[in-house]
Amino acid sequence: MSAPALSTGDARRGLLLGVVSYLIWGFAALYWVHAEPVPAQDILAHRALWSVPFVLLCLLLLGRLRGALAILRQPRTLGIMFLSATLIGANWLIFLWAITHQQASAAALGYFLLPLVNVAIGLTLFGESIGLAQKTGVAFAVAALLLQVLYFGGLPLIALGLSLSFGLYGAIRKKVAVDSLEGLFVETMLMAPFALAWVLYRDGAGLGQYGLGVDLVLLGAGAFTAIPLMAYVAASRLLPLTALGLVFYIGPTAQLLVAVLAFNEPFSGVQAAAFALVWVGLVVVTVDNFRRSRNLRRLQAASEWPCRRYLRPVDQAMENAL
Repeated sequence: MSAPALSTGDARRGLLLGVVSYLIWGFAALYWVHAEPVPAQDILAHRALWSVPFVLLCLLLLGRLRGALAILRQPRTLGIMFLSATLIGANWLIFLWAITHQQASAAALGYFLLPLVNVAIGLTLFGESIGLAQKTGVAFAVAALLLQVLYFGGLPLIALGLSLSFGLYGAIRKKVAVDSLEGLFVETMLMAPFALAWVLYRDGAGLGQYGLGVDLVLLGAGAFTAIPLMAYVAASRLLPLTALGLVFYIGPTAQLLVAVLAFNEPFSGVQAAAFALVWVGLVVVTVDNFRRSRNLRRLQAASEWPCRRYLRPVDQAMENAL
């Protein structure tokens, strides 16, 4: 049975929510940079700590709190989500460190690499078979990394750290039947004791030390973390994942623009060439995914009409007439 037809209104709302979520993630550096001079590890502690009450309030308003609390009574699920919490915490820390150390363009490269890293993870960890387009995309990503290794004399650790941590996080979350909002609640609940201990150890971890503006950024960290995620979840329920994937590149593109135009980070010709290689690989994979999705929809539509093969000559005649 095929998925129900998507109304024009739902498609527009889904597209709008998807664009909003990726724009927030893309321009997130402009928010977090206002927490300076608070160190990245202190910002991470506030991000984990203040996410808990905000997400708790959202779950309460949506009537989903009971289901989220039930997860806390499942030891096996908690064990898996402790690993996912560790990975997403590492991802947040790397990103915060990058934007507070003039490495926002490296962070953008990491998120551009993410779809290709997901292909590599599926191939190596899950034994998935990949086609020529996916192999080509991964080859372009490897070429981009080798180019930077040869020029800079080392691996782009920030980009690799971001893409690998988030890619592995997504792979682990696929194994747990938990919605994104409930998952964020459980993950931040698992982080919260460590975050609270760190904030107390650091005498507030920047809170109350650098003025009202910095305090508001730290206190708003939970809302800023949860809002784009909720928008993304809503979009994923209204749009096919292939359609949502087409607007994914808004995020890392915005990150790159922020790095170069707002933070005035240097952007060499070698970096531009590396980005170009990644973009070519992404185009190849995206076009192939779109083609596969279109063919699948055609097969589903044909399966609904057993007599479709008898109508093909009529369809062809109408197309020729038009």
